[in-house]
Amino acid sequence: MKTWHLMAATLLASTTFHSQGQAQQSPPPPAVLVETVEPHVLAPQHEFIGRAAAVDKVDLRARVQGFLGPRSFADGDPIKQGQVLFTIEREPYQAVVDQKTAQRDSANAALANADLQLRRASELLRSSTGTQATYDQRMSEQLQAKAAVADAEAQLRDATIKLSYTEIRSPIAGRAGRSAVSPGNLVGPDSGVLVTVVNEQPMRVLFAVTQRELLDARRNTGSAANQTPFSVRVRLADGSLLDEKGTLDFIDVQVDARTDGQTVRAVFPNAKLMLTDGQTVRVVLEQEKVAAVLAIQQAALAIDQTGPYVFVVGAGNKVEQRRVRPGVSRNGLVSIEDGLKQGDKIIVQGQQRVRPGMVVAPQPAPAAITAPR
Repeated sequence: MKTWHLMAATLLASTTFHSQGQAQQSPPPPAVLVETVEPHVLAPQHEFIGRAAAVDKVDLRARVQGFLGPRSFADGDPIKQGQVLFTIEREPYQAVVDQKTAQRDSANAALANADLQLRRASELLRSSTGTQATYDQRMSEQLQAKAAVADAEAQLRDATIKLSYTEIRSPIAGRAGRSAVSPGNLVGPDSGVLVTVVNEQPMRVLFAVTQRELLDARRNTGSAANQTPFSVRVRLADGSLLDEKGTLDFIDVQVDARTDGQTVRAVFPNAKLMLTDGQTVRVVLEQEKVAAVLAIQQAALAIDQTGPYVFVVGAGNKVEQRRVRPGVSRNGLVSIEDGLKQGDKIIVQGQQRVRPGMVVAPQPAPAAITAPR
């Protein structure tokens, strides 16, 4: 019995000693992912709401009245400059031209007779067989005949112009929109737009910029507003950026009193026809030729009541809380204007498990984490 009690006491003591040993053993330091602070090119970027506008756009209308003939195009077809798109019945206008041509010929014949009569009256006056009154009468008749010829030629030109209006041609090259009137309808100057032709290459994009933004651009670049070295991009409705870059070519000379902004215009080649007249887009302006700045992953930045901070892994793998002043942020990166130096190692993943002064087990962050998104 004593032996059994001794064995139990020995087992209990061993178990107690083993438990105390486990309690005294410290847990391993938490693993965190870190990246090294390095310079990045992070140019200042601004976005504005813009609207695409065609360089050339024309609304074709009927300039004379008549029944509309067959169309020579389909909706959406490419159109050449000078191409005939519609015809209006020519016969009534051709008849007027023929009539005015005959009137002009008659006026020329009357003028020829008046010239002849004037020469005869002049010869009779020189031979003293004619009178001054007769000569004056023939002179008046010749002037009236000349005026009649001028009037007939003007009426013929007017009739010819109206005849030319029976062919509705496109003054620009572009693409035809939807035709609003079908052949066979009676059209005229009051019939509205028959079709719109839009030249989509190149395409302009207009957007408004505030006075403060213009002043900042001029101060930062030291150049005129429409000569600033900006890269101009367009963000489409799905969030993607247009492959082409644009150029700023115009800033309005007036300020909108309601918004205190000026209209700025950029031009894009629009080779793939991704921009359409009237389309709403976002214009992205990015300053070119900027110096590299220290930048970190935005996920590494935290904010409390005091302000933004990051966790830095220092000597002995101890964690330090470092207050920073962030600057420009874009594509998952944020520039740091103060608080960090090149070569510092900051925690980009695992911040929730650490506190200042704690020893951690740092591991380099994978490229998928450190690369800009």
